[in-house]
Amino acid sequence: MAQEKEFVVEVEKAKEATGGRPSVGPVYRNVIAKDGFRPPTAGIESCWDVFRVSVEKYPRNKMLGEREIVNGKAGGYVWLTYEDVYDIVSKVGASIRSCGVKQGARCGIYGANCVKWVVSMQACNAHGLYCVPLYDTLGAGAVEYIICHAEISITFVEETKIPEVLKTFPNTMKYLKTLVSFGKVTAEQKKAAESFGLALYSWDQFSQLGKNEHFDLPTKKKTDICTIMYTSGTTGDPKGVMISHESILSIISAQNHSLESMNDQDIKLLIEDLRELKPTVFCAVPRVLDRIYSGLVEKTSSAGFVKNALFNLAYSYKLRNMNKGYKHAEAAPIFDKIVFSKVKEGLGGNVRLILSGAAPLATYVETFLRVVSCAHVLQGYGLTETCAGSFVSKPDELAMIGTVGPPLPNVDVCLESVPEMGYDALSSTPCGEICIRGNVLFSGYYKREDLTREVLVDGWFHTGDIGEWQPDGSMKIIDRKKNIFKLSQGEYVSVENLENIYSRVSGIDSIWIYGNSYESYLVAVVNPNEQFLVHWAEENGVTANFSSLCENPKAKAFILEELTKTGKEKKLKGFELIKGVHLDPIPFDMDRDLLTPTFKKKRDKFLKYYQNVINSLYKRVKEAI
Repeated sequence: MAQEKEFVVEVEKAKEATGGRPSVGPVYRNVIAKDGFRPPTAGIESCWDVFRVSVEKYPRNKMLGEREIVNGKAGGYVWLTYEDVYDIVSKVGASIRSCGVKQGARCGIYGANCVKWVVSMQACNAHGLYCVPLYDTLGAGAVEYIICHAEISITFVEETKIPEVLKTFPNTMKYLKTLVSFGKVTAEQKKAAESFGLALYSWDQFSQLGKNEHFDLPTKKKTDICTIMYTSGTTGDPKGVMISHESILSIISAQNHSLESMNDQDIKLLIEDLRELKPTVFCAVPRVLDRIYSGLVEKTSSAGFVKNALFNLAYSYKLRNMNKGYKHAEAAPIFDKIVFSKVKEGLGGNVRLILSGAAPLATYVETFLRVVSCAHVLQGYGLTETCAGSFVSKPDELAMIGTVGPPLPNVDVCLESVPEMGYDALSSTPCGEICIRGNVLFSGYYKREDLTREVLVDGWFHTGDIGEWQPDGSMKIIDRKKNIFKLSQGEYVSVENLENIYSRVSGIDSIWIYGNSYESYLVAVVNPNEQFLVHWAEENGVTANFSSLCENPKAKAFILEELTKTGKEKKLKGFELIKGVHLDPIPFDMDRDLLTPTFKKKRDKFLKYYQNVINSLYKRVKEAI
């Protein structure tokens, strides 16, 4: 008999450690899929079919819209229907083929999300090209690498990014033969392109290339590659994650199945609002939500005694009712109207769903936003290799705060023990590396079978993330397998777990912790919260601007004291306490190559950038001992 928790069901038993392989916990899947995963819709074999069928069903419905810019200001939306988009896609597809580009070729798309981005992608889907996104946050170096590695022969590019692509020549001229601007091209750019044998077109010019030609659409299979997504990577060169049509069809089917199972009126209202183009969904990384939280706390605390007291009363009352099982919309409707409506208006007025991903969201931030935003606040988890979504928490389940919820109904999940980090998948509180199995998985890393074999073992994708099953079947992300190092006294340190703990200090926005096997203690670089530090300075008679405060020894000692206090409150071991700190007033950013586009830390880049700082910190601490 399968063992059920509230939201998952066991489908395979646990396995003890054998032959040098670590133990593996039971395999679970979403309880709504206990009898098997729902197959994709019959007759849908590719992502092109998804679009084609939508055009057939809803030809005159609005599909893509962009706001007109009039005199430098955003005006109303101008819409294209499904039929309109189909016609443009057909023209662009014919033009691609007229350039000699055939099924299986790689097509780059470089720029921010826009109508022409989607049109270019659908043209790739129509003719069986592998779409290769070149994220608009990437610089010329990464763009050059991807063009050469993927052997991209044609690229669609945002008008402002044309110079970035031209910088990659002559190194990319062996592969890239056609460049298409989303807008216009200058005579100088045209001349520069021609010198490298590159055909450069404006959007309007390119759309006319294939107008007198007809090309039959090739047959496409589910197992064909749809896109190669290069992960930004925290170390080394980007890896090309090959995602098949089957993977994308699987995630679409699972999301539909999951939404149906919720049977929640808010979901229905959400869809109605989306049809009217109201901003009801807010997807963000924790760093953004942390700032929203800090801003709201600062605003309420400085609003005066009466307003602050009313806010705190409303907050406590609503949270208490939500803990009793009330849905957020029913927990305190009067307070929603007279107190929390101001928060809702500050978020745009219509937000019903806030979805956080890319990194763990602090529990106090999630709890606060669930109460005051008048919206569902959910955490999700997935990787490029799992076609994005693999877990998502459920609405109005307060017990899921701090978790990413149960798996979606298209994957099997198990935990594998990581003995060197003390994680045991067979313990009373099962924890270990999250492993995922299902049709949604990627097809491998492009031209890197060695890396593929490292993470795909017996059909299971090893995520590298450490998870902990909760009693109800939701998953909590607690660590990262690779982010572990040994101090000189032989103690292992799980740095990501420590950063999550120390990030709860209200006086800091971000923290990077460093240690190595030649030293016995940890040091850190901190982005202090400007308002917090300035307020401290005023109270302590320190006169200086923010940058100067970050150099002030008293300010450093104060932040270190706050970090130590939090470490001791969380019962960290002595070697896990930070002994030296550097304050950087400039937030960790992508401009210095410290963060990926999803705000993950590039730890090797951090060390390179702050090496002198680290050396000084260790020297200073040793002198003080």
